[in-house]
Amino acid sequence: MKLLILTNNPQRGSFKDRIGRYLDIFRAAGIEPTVAVLSSNPLKRWGQYRQADTYDVVLLHKKCLNFLDARFFRPRKAKVIFNYDDAVMFNDKGCPTPAHQKRFRRSLQKADAVLVGSSYLADQARPYHSNIIILPLGLKTDDYHPAAQKSDDGNIRLVWIGSRATLGYIAELKPVLQKLAARYPGLVLRLIGDDFIDMEGVTIEKMKWTPHARGYCLGQCDIGLAPLPDNPFTRGKCSFKVLEYSASGLPVVASPIGTNPDHVIDGQTGYLVRTEQEWLEKLSLLIENPALRCQMGQNGIQQARNYDISAVGRKLCELIVKTAT
Repeated sequence: MKLLILTNNPQRGSFKDRIGRYLDIFRAAGIEPTVAVLSSNPLKRWGQYRQADTYDVVLLHKKCLNFLDARFFRPRKAKVIFNYDDAVMFNDKGCPTPAHQKRFRRSLQKADAVLVGSSYLADQARPYHSNIIILPLGLKTDDYHPAAQKSDDGNIRLVWIGSRATLGYIAELKPVLQKLAARYPGLVLRLIGDDFIDMEGVTIEKMKWTPHARGYCLGQCDIGLAPLPDNPFTRGKCSFKVLEYSASGLPVVASPIGTNPDHVIDGQTGYLVRTEQEWLEKLSLLIENPALRCQMGQNGIQQARNYDISAVGRKLCELIVKTAT
């Protein structure tokens, strides 16, 4: 079976997490994937669309079609799966602009199946499509090292992993982190990403994201942070970092937004918190109780195994084959 994957940017985390990590699993299942980066030149892009019918299935990854794209993307034989794991129907402020809505609906209209990462994202498509499949993000749990050697400096390390685009989320915790730093002198905030911020009064370790940093440097920490504001865009967030924290043996303190409530078992693998006072209370509880951190971390490891790519990848392959037939 031949699978064409159309994407604007295969280097983005969304593509790597949602599609890229499954390419070898596709091949092992007899599905031969071809990744095509859509050209920014309209004429070349429309030429790429014309190749669709040389494949059995086309996976349209987070591509919302403009009017002309929709005219040229018209597979007659190939089946189409429209995949998204962000609130692509809104702008990044969470506003449902007419342009975003129209492009979103055009992609839905072209699809034989719609693949989403959460029930919230599924709800956005249900008024316009009947064949919607929810498949969570998966991760390769062997890439994480919960037994990583922790520092013997006596510090407690909170950790946040993310990109420049989401730095504002951890910045919103500044008042909480400053209060905790004043209360606990050995507190350190480790940031893993492609850009960083400073917070007066808070000791910050800045670490560039690499596969090594993701695997080992998470496991060296004590508590994972996953704050999110509440708006229509963030409600569509599929929280990969929460799975990473759990796979690394860390208890997680998270906002109950996006898929965070799906991945954090409140009181067992971490805590779901809304207010500044709740952030302070739950983080203080974990900072002061190493045994609790350890137990929640072990529970998290078991929880993360439910989302290993071996299981999620098998379901994704089944979906592709079913769509093709």
